Amino acid sequence: MTKMIGTSSRSRFGVKLAGVAAVAAVAFGAVFALSGPVRAEGGEAHLKQVNWSFEGPFGTYDRDALRRGYKVYKEVCATCHSAKYLHFRNLGEPGGPEFSEAEVKALAAEIKVQDGPDASGEMFERDGKPSDVFPSPYPNEEAAAAALGAAPPDLSLMAKAREGGATYIYTLLTSYAEAPADVTVPAGGHYNPAFTAGGGIIAMPAPLSDGQVDYEDGTPNTLDQEAKDVAHFMMWMAEPKLEQRHRLGFQVALYLLALAGLLYFVTRKVWQDQH
Repeated sequence: MTKMIGTSSRSRFGVKLAGVAAVAAVAFGAVFALSGPVRAEGGEAHLKQVNWSFEGPFGTYDRDALRRGYKVYKEVCATCHSAKYLHFRNLGEPGGPEFSEAEVKALAAEIKVQDGPDASGEMFERDGKPSDVFPSPYPNEEAAAAALGAAPPDLSLMAKAREGGATYIYTLLTSYAEAPADVTVPAGGHYNPAFTAGGGIIAMPAPLSDGQVDYEDGTPNTLDQEAKDVAHFMMWMAEPKLEQRHRLGFQVALYLLALAGLLYFVTRKVWQDQH
């Protein structure tokens, strides 16, 4: 009877150990899978190679790149595109550009916001606050379409909405070229082979060029660097909690491995006690 009980106990502990070990393996796999770069498939297979600091299970954002990327976004992208899910206060939060509180207030104060009504029932204009969302260049999509021919997409989640993520954005921004002889570019269109969704024809003209944005930190303001920085920033906009997710995933994986080890030694102890 004692032998049967011991066998049953070992069996139950063995099942627990196997289950926890399997969960730990899945957790580690999930950390690595979710942290890795997104690879393009099908029509977007020709992405340029870029090594991003945020890739991998221990990846982090480059604060300097994020600050430069915000400058590119503000001076170039924001003239046509919105980013309606971002607030100025996000620029000072951990894991992002981490501007100081004073810097965030100064950046927000650069915009004007219609607010109200006031005590007399009138709307009024005020300086921006850290709690305000990034301003849209047009009051609505219809106004944007009327001005540009088509309403530009919101950029808040663009790095997660496109296969290839930041690498696709970088590739698109650096792939404008003269159309080959056998390609007809319609009026208002531009040739960009990376834009496979439109057969290489895109409505947006090349937004970046060498010297487009002045960097205060002395980084060369080449087209390539500007594209990398703004793609880096757009990745942060789409996933501002990436670093926290990486840390949490690693901690959970370590906890499960420690639990698996503990159960292993407990199982050995129970097995020894049956002899």
